[in-house]
Amino acid sequence: QVQLVESGGGLVQAGGSLRLSCAASGRTFSSLTMGWFRQAPGKEREFVARITRSGINTNYADSVTGRFTISRDNAKNSVYLQMNSLKPEDTAVYYCAARWGDYIPGTAYDAWGQGTQVTVSS
Repeated sequence: QVQLVESGGGLVQAGGSLRLSCAASGRTFSSLTMGWFRQAPGKEREFVARITRSGINTNYADSVTGRFTISRDNAKNSVYLQMNSLKPEDTAVYYCAARWGDYIPGTAYDAWGQGTQVTVSS
């Protein structure tokens, strides 16, 4: 079982930047596909970004492409989300998620963090 702890959320003005971090427990971080999701008040949780186990390949939601960058450091058991040019509509609780092995469309993630609040003021 892997445990995930997010950090780095906060309040920022529109146009600003934040960097989220997610630290994973255990010794098998490089076996995990990692993702970031977010949930805004009154809305369903939505996919933000995903990174493969090696870190070579990434995928993004259309709404964040060109503004957000996902990365990972397998030596530090951590995944990051650099968020630039933030907009008020990016306001949400951001969750880190992990899946053993490669990503397979339609399958669930195996572990979730507790979330970190990101608030973007206009």
